[in-house]
Amino acid sequence: MAHLRIQEGQYTQRIYGLIKEQNYGEVVQILNYELQSHPKSRAALSLLGFCYYRLQDFQAAADCYEQLVQLHPDVHDYQFYYSQCLYKACMFPEATKASCQLEHEEYQTKVLKLQAAIKYAEDDLPNAKTLVEQCPSDDPDTEFNMACILFKEKRFTEAVAKFNTVLQVMGYRADTCYCLALCHYQLKQYAASLKYISEVIERGIRDHPELSVGMQTEGVDIRSVGNSSVLHGTQLVETFNLRAAIEYQLKNFDAAQDALTDMPPRAEEELDPVTLHNIALMNMDQNPTNGFEKLQFLLQQVPCPPETFANLLLLYIKHDYYDLAADVLAENSHLTFKCLSTYLYDFIDTKITQQTSPDEAFQKLDVLATHLTERLRKLTKHVQEHRKNHDEEAVKRCVEEYDEALENYVPVLMAQARIYWDREDYSQVEKIFRKSVEFCNEHDVWKLNVAHVLFMQEVKFKEAIGFYEAIVKKNHTNVLSKS
Repeated sequence: MAHLRIQEGQYTQRIYGLIKEQNYGEVVQILNYELQSHPKSRAALSLLGFCYYRLQDFQAAADCYEQLVQLHPDVHDYQFYYSQCLYKACMFPEATKASCQLEHEEYQTKVLKLQAAIKYAEDDLPNAKTLVEQCPSDDPDTEFNMACILFKEKRFTEAVAKFNTVLQVMGYRADTCYCLALCHYQLKQYAASLKYISEVIERGIRDHPELSVGMQTEGVDIRSVGNSSVLHGTQLVETFNLRAAIEYQLKNFDAAQDALTDMPPRAEEELDPVTLHNIALMNMDQNPTNGFEKLQFLLQQVPCPPETFANLLLLYIKHDYYDLAADVLAENSHLTFKCLSTYLYDFIDTKITQQTSPDEAFQKLDVLATHLTERLRKLTKHVQEHRKNHDEEAVKRCVEEYDEALENYVPVLMAQARIYWDREDYSQVEKIFRKSVEFCNEHDVWKLNVAHVLFMQEVKFKEAIGFYEAIVKKNHTNVLSKS
């Protein structure tokens, strides 16, 4: 951002020295003091807006530029910066309105990009695409933005191709590498994703040793590096969060924890929503109270990671806080269709219903279970057909869909079993499990719960031992392989 020179005075040299050293916080203090005496100082307001932007305090930056727009309506830069800050502050309608007021030809492309970004953030992908298509085709940002739209449309393979084109044309860019890692993650191609993640982290460590990557994990007591524009440009925070997500998916929980502590250190109040969300999840077993507080806080913020709503509800149910889950569901009805799949909403609603009307809940669960078993049978048939046709790609896709459907089916099954378990009707629980043996006989959660219900019937100790023994042997092997 371009800014006019501040008026000559006793602080001038010091201010520019602090900006050069990126001590934006100290500059903000000095300028706010100066503005008490000269509230309409163009130079002070301009530099203050710049510093707030660098500190990622976009609301405060927008306030500065709004004053400058009013004081100097002929300076088009201020109008654009004002629009940009409103967008960064997630004030999308206001940002759109402000950008529409900037009609100067010189800013046409910039405004188109900004308006496309706003529509993208609002999930208005058709209009975002229309705006991007109006941008110059030879601008690398155009290709990058089209790739982002493809990603949000869940056309991940096509997005990978476009991001690779950007990488070939522009050379290394941290944001492009991170986006490629994210696409491969969505495609469950974790090795490819980790390759790009490693590149971003290695570049970040080499180019910015001052960001203290990995120092927290090594136990070194270091101060926060803050939320600087340098940190944002490295994509290190996003990349470490993605690494944590991959390790978590692979059930490497210690490695997932390390990924979160390896990222550049910041104070808790400086953490971005995604990092705060992931820290809450990773530490739920050790400190659920703190985890719930973080997730409740995040749910009130804009922006909020879309996973927060579902995870908070599921964790309340896991910890038997059904009344709290019901309250959150009722208070955030606007998030229901945006953040919950039909399956997840039905499951959560049924678990809440189960507390007051178990029989009604069982019937609802039975409808869910029937739908899922039909899907599992269809997918089994599709896998067999694709194998006959030697279509390995289709086989892989169907197997992944089968695994996902199975992971949805098991909680429904366990919820049905829980209703009769609470009544100590263990023979009925066993019947429920036997009906599901077609799909679940290799699933560890299913085997463990079958063992429990056989054990509780006393006369079936031998059968229970067989299930327990298989689980113990498997986990003993896992422990040996990791040692």
